[in-house]
This record gives sequence, C-alpha cells and structure tokens, in this order.
Amino acid sequence: MSDAPRSERFEFTDDPATGSGEHEQGSDPLGLPDETLDEVNHQMRDIAEVPAVEVITTAAVHLMSAAAVKCGLAAGDDAEELKDLDEARKLITALAGFVTAAAPEIGSQHAGPLRDGLKSLQLAFREASPFPDAPGAGPGEKFTGPVYG
Repeated sequence: MSDAPRSERFEFTDDPATGSGEHEQGSDPLGLPDETLDEVNHQMRDIAEVPAVEVITTAAVHLMSAAAVKCGLAAGDDAEELKDLDEARKLITALAGFVTAAAPEIGSQHAGPLRDGLKSLQLAFREASPFPDAPGAGPGEKFTGPVYG
C-alpha cells in the first residue's frame, strides 16, 4: 500500500448506488434536505483535518469514561446505581484490545497515559467485584497481561 495521497474523494450523497450527489429537493429516498447533506459533507471535511492520534485517543477516552461509570466511579450520588460490572468488563476488554493494537501506531508518548488509565480501570474493576478475578483472568488481561495492585 502506498503512502501517496489518494486522488478520489468521498462525498455523502443521497443515492449510494450511483454515487450521484445531484438530486432534487424532496427526491432523496432518505428524506434528507440539501442543507443536511451539505452539513454532513462539511463535518466530513472537518474530521479529515484531525490527526489519527487524536481520533484514537479520543475514542480510548470515551471507552475509559464509560468503563469508569460502569465500575461505579461516577461522580455523583447515583454512582452505585450506575454500576454494572458485566458492562464494565466488556468496555475494559475492548479498551485493552484497542490500546494494545494502537500503541505501536501512536507511540509511547500517547500510549503510556492510556495504558495507565486502563490499568487503573482494571484494578478498580477488581476492587468493585464481589468475586475478584485472579490476576491474568480480569477484563482485558488477555491483552495486557496480569495486573497487580
């Protein structure tokens, strides 16, 4: 695969089968007005300007935040009500796989803090669990290795 820029551009259209962006008002099968299509195209141009490392770290932070809430670490009186360890396990495992896969691409400068946050979540999960997993068997530990406090 070449590192040269690709010449084709993607444009959001009302007819994915033909790729045609030309349509009459009201003829869009999805019912999207011209203004909506223009806004989506504008947002796609904006996201194209964001560096990959920023997109990756933002996605990781979203997974971390959701996992923290599901581990019962939400700031607020309802933190215990929001705790759901089954959901937290899924989010932490997904985060571990994501961070492990992304680390070589984003470098240690960005991966280090993500790994630290992941480890903190893994330990918080173990602490919140009424029946803690053995080291190496916790969420995401198949990707990170055993986590010890």
